[in-house]
Amino acid sequence: MAGENVVITGMGVISPIGTGREDYWTGLREGRTGFRDITLFDTSPFALKSAGEITDFDPLVYLGKKGLRELDRSTRLICSAAKLALDDARLHISDHNSDAVGISIGATFGSLHSIFQFDRVRLTEGPRYVNPSHFPNTVINSPASQVSIRCGIKGFNTTISNGFCAGLDSLMYAADFLRMKRADAVLAGGVEELCEEMFHGFSLLGCLTGADGSAPVCCPFDARRNGVILAEGACMLVIEDIHAARERGADILAVVLGYGCSFDRSGNGEGLFRAVAAAMADAGCGREEIDYISSCANSSRDLDQIETKVIKRIFQEESGNIPVSAIKSMVGESFSASGSFSLASAVGALRDGIIPPTVNYQVPDPACDLDYVANEAREKHIKRVLITASDPYGQNSSVILGRYEEER
Repeated sequence: MAGENVVITGMGVISPIGTGREDYWTGLREGRTGFRDITLFDTSPFALKSAGEITDFDPLVYLGKKGLRELDRSTRLICSAAKLALDDARLHISDHNSDAVGISIGATFGSLHSIFQFDRVRLTEGPRYVNPSHFPNTVINSPASQVSIRCGIKGFNTTISNGFCAGLDSLMYAADFLRMKRADAVLAGGVEELCEEMFHGFSLLGCLTGADGSAPVCCPFDARRNGVILAEGACMLVIEDIHAARERGADILAVVLGYGCSFDRSGNGEGLFRAVAAAMADAGCGREEIDYISSCANSSRDLDQIETKVIKRIFQEESGNIPVSAIKSMVGESFSASGSFSLASAVGALRDGIIPPTVNYQVPDPACDLDYVANEAREKHIKRVLITASDPYGQNSSVILGRYEEER
């Protein structure tokens, strides 16, 4: 059982709707959307021209100039988010504690653009003409390694690459290290960059909104939903053993109460059901003790409907009384970063007693008939939040965060 021994003490967020913990949370509260015309690559071949692109990101502000030229966009994003998280947690890394600090990062498509560009030069101009300093960016664990290098962290370093669930799974993996007393603090999070190669791939699969010729729209749980809007960003959380956090006088933002995961390729929601059930058992809480559900719904027809069914199956007669909201209606689908964005959102909900809305919700779907906190944030005292992640290929994860009480 996760219990009350693992806590969140800092957050670093770089998202399409805001940078930094407070700006990000303000954007969610206000229902701010981060979708805009893409500038990173030519969109003329595609039906969809917009995404959750971060247009005001300047890594020089966070990382300085030294060595910056050799880092790809994913690495710049996650290193900057790590710097923000450490500053937010007021956690100083030194020779005294560096061995007791670890890294756990979700990254799935982050190296895709670097791989394509490196291979393009090799294939068109020949192997002798590639820039060897760009090769490290083609390795999937490069962003995590660069965080350790730049932050002086000498503990374990892990990259988790399983798409939608990577952000939540990075927290689970990190929390296990704390529970086993193999670390005192861990930077856990996720990153994804927006690139032409990923955009092209998902366009070919027909996953993007507007692929059928209709007007693009991101509206989770809404009857009009017809695909996702891709996004990018990075989010890092500092999690610590509660005793270590108290000893250094850290500001404890939330408690990690429980988590669970399950793989199931049936596509009927059984895997998500098992993941949520495992998280609730790990947290030792009943269905009447969940005050809010931060959903993974991303405006795809099947996944939104499956999650609704699972919530109704888990919570039964209580399901209609539990607010559910989908922040991807504002920040888009950022895959490995999405779970970490949801965790950061849940921390804000616990702290401020405000549930972020599901924006752009207009036409109810009879198959999705829960309370989705439509269009406007809602005030509510929250003690426990359930966060979900589910992908179309069978991976499912769930985390429960709780409000920190001083008397614990």
